[in-house]
Amino acid sequence: MNDEPITKKLDIYCDGGARGNPGPGASAFVAVNSFSQIIFKKGHYLGLSTNNQAEYQAVIEALQWLIQKVSTKKVEPLTINFNLDSQLVVNQLKGLFKVKEPILRKNYLIAKELEKKLNLAMNEETLTINYQYIPRSQNFLADALVNQTLDSF
Repeated sequence: MNDEPITKKLDIYCDGGARGNPGPGASAFVAVNSFSQIIFKKGHYLGLSTNNQAEYQAVIEALQWLIQKVSTKKVEPLTINFNLDSQLVVNQLKGLFKVKEPILRKNYLIAKELEKKLNLAMNEETLTINYQYIPRSQNFLADALVNQTLDSF
């Protein structure tokens, strides 16, 4: 997966889930280049979580991965499209909805700080980050990884 061609546009599919909501939770993200090749994927078991907390965690982990890759010059995207099947999280990250719940607020602030770090790591490049809602049926890669992660615990 690490040898796939890097492109200036990345689509990152993020998902999170909690069985019981709250209950055992997991987050996952899948990075896909403009050639529709998966260049990285990660699932992470979270323990007790809500669906929305897990969704945020997927975005946070994707941003952390991007910062690490940009700092080592392994990825230099100019456009990053985050695709999530949570309208709440997308609208909060876009600034359309307020974030009132304390844990989500903390996650929101972490994500926004990571966005700033990613922009700084890009130096002079202009980076565009988009958050967009997609139906669950279009988020099957990340959704399957969340379920695989939960099934392994």
